[in-house]
Amino acid sequence: MLNQTSVTEFLLLGVTDIQELQPFLFVVFLAIYFANVSGNGAILMIAIFDPRLHSPMYFLLGNLSCLDICYSTVTLPKMLENFLSTHKAVSFSGCISQLHFFHFLGSTESMLLAVMAFDRFVAICKPLHYTVIMNHQLCTQMVVTVWIIGFFHALLHSIMTSYLNFCGSNHIHHFFCDVKPLLKLACGNTELNQWLLNTVTGTIAMGPFFLTLLSYFYIITYLFFRTHSCSMLHKALSTCASHIMVVILFYVPVLFTYIRPTTESSMDQDRIIAIMYSVVTPVLNPLIYTLRNKEVKGALGRVIRRNLT
Repeated sequence: MLNQTSVTEFLLLGVTDIQELQPFLFVVFLAIYFANVSGNGAILMIAIFDPRLHSPMYFLLGNLSCLDICYSTVTLPKMLENFLSTHKAVSFSGCISQLHFFHFLGSTESMLLAVMAFDRFVAICKPLHYTVIMNHQLCTQMVVTVWIIGFFHALLHSIMTSYLNFCGSNHIHHFFCDVKPLLKLACGNTELNQWLLNTVTGTIAMGPFFLTLLSYFYIITYLFFRTHSCSMLHKALSTCASHIMVVILFYVPVLFTYIRPTTESSMDQDRIIAIMYSVVTPVLNPLIYTLRNKEVKGALGRVIRRNLT
């Protein structure tokens, strides 16, 4: 990545300028990060080592937990460091790397949620053919595909951003390096970068979102005409409730951030919204799946009992 610019590092202004809040926020976000790694790590471990959970649903859930750990790790450690540091700098290459992995993991998660919705569609609408359709080979191919697409989508942004000129301010009004704040600092024409953000990232976000909605539309339609019973419909959809909650928590703040045009006032809002989808949502996901899923709770119970005995 070549860069013709006078800027060699950026200063991350962080969540707040109030110095008195920095130690308190450090403790809060450190606790959130610990809960994220512990919760998602536990789900990842039981999905790998518990034979009763060796099914497509938990294979996908394990990938989601892995993504959530990595997703927060891209931003939170640097945020925690800056809470305790007076020099909140990140090198140019470090900034581009953070941008790359943030979009890599974020776009991969959006596509993985669509794959999980497809898994629920097959499980409910084609239960007799579920093991044939959602076989190990297909699940592996779908997961590998979304990871590869996510990587190259992020690579497009990181390469295009690295070729921009940054000849003015190096102060990023955010707690991590993202495309929108960097485009505000760039000198020269950024129309192509903005087009890529709106079109490519918009497609990566909206495409899986609509596929997820389509899957649940078919599920509801199938159950309604098949069961003719609201109670049976409710019972069947309750198995999808955890995934629906995760989809809402992930997509609402992401769509709100990247669909809106960038303005001075929106940058402060973007920082708050980014905390939601990059910090809060990953720590809520294991709680949602644990509290609403008897199999996951049972597997966790078996692991705890095994360790105590």
